[in-house]
Amino acid sequence: MLENYKSVDPTVSSMIFKAEKENIETVWDRHDAMQPQCGFGETGACCRICWKGPCRVDPLGNGPKVGICGANIDVIVARNLLRSFAVGTSAHTEHARHIAHTLLEVSQGKADAYKVKDKKKLIDVAKRLNLNVENKDTLQIAKEVATTSLEDFGRLDGEYAWANAVLTEKRKEKMKNLGLMPKNLGGTVVDCLSRTHVGSESDPANLLASGARLAIADVAMMAMGTELSDILFGTPTPVMTTSNMAVLKKDAINIALHGHNPLLCEVVCDAASLLNQKAKDAGAKEGINIVGVCCTGNELMERHGVPLATNYLTQELLMVTGAVEAMVVDTQCIMPAIVETASHYHTRIISTLDENKIGGATHVSFHPQTAMQSANKIIELAIEAYANRDDSKVEIPNGAQKAMSGFSYEAIISTLALLNADDPISVLTDNIANGNIQGIVLFGGCNNTKVVHNYNYITMAKELAKKNILVVATGCAVGALATGGLMTQEATLEYAGDTLKEVLTALGDAAGLKGPLPMVLNMGSCVDNTRVVRVCEDAANKLGVDIDKLPIAISAPELMSEKAQIIGTWGVVIGLPTHVGVIPPVTASSFVTNFLTEGAKDLFGGHFIVEPDPLEAVEKINASIQSRRIALGI
Repeated sequence: MLENYKSVDPTVSSMIFKAEKENIETVWDRHDAMQPQCGFGETGACCRICWKGPCRVDPLGNGPKVGICGANIDVIVARNLLRSFAVGTSAHTEHARHIAHTLLEVSQGKADAYKVKDKKKLIDVAKRLNLNVENKDTLQIAKEVATTSLEDFGRLDGEYAWANAVLTEKRKEKMKNLGLMPKNLGGTVVDCLSRTHVGSESDPANLLASGARLAIADVAMMAMGTELSDILFGTPTPVMTTSNMAVLKKDAINIALHGHNPLLCEVVCDAASLLNQKAKDAGAKEGINIVGVCCTGNELMERHGVPLATNYLTQELLMVTGAVEAMVVDTQCIMPAIVETASHYHTRIISTLDENKIGGATHVSFHPQTAMQSANKIIELAIEAYANRDDSKVEIPNGAQKAMSGFSYEAIISTLALLNADDPISVLTDNIANGNIQGIVLFGGCNNTKVVHNYNYITMAKELAKKNILVVATGCAVGALATGGLMTQEATLEYAGDTLKEVLTALGDAAGLKGPLPMVLNMGSCVDNTRVVRVCEDAANKLGVDIDKLPIAISAPELMSEKAQIIGTWGVVIGLPTHVGVIPPVTASSFVTNFLTEGAKDLFGGHFIVEPDPLEAVEKINASIQSRRIALGI
């Protein structure tokens, strides 16, 4: 039975078995030890924001009805939710800030390890930010783009430049009419957090409204992070690679890059190529083998075809192979437990950001100005660790899975242009209108021990494709669907419905693939969800409607993190039905629950669909898509 499984990935299952044999604790062991989990916490009915507490309010009415300060269940749940949104937005903010600062330093000649790799994208971004590019050189334009971006963190006058660039005109008008258009990022986050202080906001509707404003600020920050990364590191184009833990090599120095910031992973790859011979001299016949974990892995996968080893929930198990010399981390989704796991092997855990240190790890301080020196030190530490590898502990699973990656917004438009160079987006909208493509679903989000690892993603993607719904993916969804073999032409032939298969085959043949595009299009890391927003915007403009009318939905079937929560929220706020497969901690409040699942639809056009069962979720998502098709008359 499914409840007896921890993961549907065979390479993961084999490493779980090895960990059990070697008495190494995994995330599933810690999950089991935590049972039963607090029922008050699971429903959002507890409050810890002041030291009079913690307070717990009984949602069934058999205990306290309000907290010590008098806050009722609706206030407590809404306040907790808003705090989590603010943290998720802050994580995206720091990502975007690092990239924007680096672009500025590149324009000033202060970051020699980086350069503007996509000048065309730079000019495109500058124009969307309403900057004049005439008679300006590349570095001048880069400086203005970086400066304008950084001003968005605390802009006092004018419009929030990135929000203005991301949203459709109809959506901006709606948000302005609702009084929910943010002016800048920093002020919006501070406003939300200040509202949640004890004795401040106690109107749950107003708390949720400020969360919607924050969601718009977040989608702007995510767009900034993606677009500026493309400028610095190149805009992804389709590339074939491999995935799952079988991408490790026995006769190589294996370095796993894990986290979310491409500033680190890009330069480590450069350093690895320069020090490859030194690795061979140390006895590694195949030199250095870079593999990716989580969203850093997606960044490398989409730009360079670097193999993706695994996603969030199974990061510890990569070291259980006994073949990883170093796991290099930067920020977000890094389990502190990796240090303990590494202690059973020769693996070095190397943290790199001064504001994100990992207790017990080796720290190599990483800054754009001295990036190559730090990267060289990281590679040398990995080479040193190789000498301590215990071959008796090495067990690398078999069966690396093929996966095609690199479907950026630009790559998708270029592919559509192969069938209609004058009006590329019409290829998509025409096939949606005639029913060949019933709709589009974006898979994002995380992994969660409350769900069998990767099962929901794979099950839902297959079922949606059968219904001729196009599937795209980002973040940990990529890890699931890539290792599950769904980012291949073979998957299209096996699972896609007839008309979807026809469209993907026409596009694949036009691209010279001698067969269809993969069944699932990999659009990158979790921050790259905004690539989908650009496609939505083009489609909406082509059809003369707002995004909330399109037959497009989002699904996060294994939701876990605060970043994913705010991503799902802006999905709703820009007008998209958004499915979550893990019940969020809001059910103690019928007011909050009803607003998220029903009331939001009236305000924004989007709403949350909460459904743990993957097959039921597919039916509910499809029903939303079909209702939108009917409303559009298609």
